[in-house]
Amino acid sequence: MSAWQPLPDDLPAEVRHFVEQLRLLKDRTGLSLVALGARTAYSKSSWHRYLNGTQPPPRQAVVALCRVAGEDPERHGVRWELAVQAWPRPATAPDRPEGDQEYEDDPTLPWWDTPPEETRRGTLGLPGGRLLLYAVALLLVLLVVGVVGAVVLG
Repeated sequence: MSAWQPLPDDLPAEVRHFVEQLRLLKDRTGLSLVALGARTAYSKSSWHRYLNGTQPPPRQAVVALCRVAGEDPERHGVRWELAVQAWPRPATAPDRPEGDQEYEDDPTLPWWDTPPEETRRGTLGLPGGRLLLYAVALLLVLLVVGVVGAVVLG
């Protein structure tokens, strides 16, 4: 178990409970923050902020942690929503009106979570189509070299 820093006293109860649950999940993995960062799409410093209550994690970070810990991500979805709604807002940014400070869910998905319909399509309309094209070209070159070699030596 990690020796966690005490959470800020002014955290709302929903946020405190959620961060404590995240800490338990992280501890259950047995991973350091560096290793957790390597297993998810989020850096060590991001996990440090999420697990110390200074910044709400994106939903996908929670999903990634749940998967690493062997937990059902749906179980923590409602807790995440409640915590993000209650999370103390940062000071107003100059380009946003007062009260319009929102935490945005990071839409970035790790490559292993990208839905199949959103995968990049290559040449020939297939995933990895360019690689397939190169493999076919190489096969043809080898076939030509083999035929020419057989004719010359034969």
